Amino acid sequence: MNIRSSRKQVTFAHPFTLSGYADLLPAGNYDVLVEEELLQGLSFEAYRRTSTHMIVTGQAGRAEMRPITEKDLDAAIGRDQAAPQPGAQNE
Repeated sequence: MNIRSSRKQVTFAHPFTLSGYADLLPAGNYDVLVEEELLQGLSFEAYRRTSTHMIVTGQAGRAEMRPITEKDLDAAIGRDQAAPQPGAQNE
């Protein structure tokens, strides 16, 4: 079984929550790790996502890999982008 991993960074401008976790996370940059496995038996190369984790650093500097779904991550990013920007005035 061939597995590949990728890492990306997402930025939140506002404090946010993730589905399945009770705590409010601070605004900032977060690393997201994605693992995918190669689908066997196809005539072309294709991968299926097997896991997604967000690395969250706690107050004591301890890092935690939190399993999340792509849907929950996209929802958190969408809520962050829809929130009013600090200092923005309503017209």
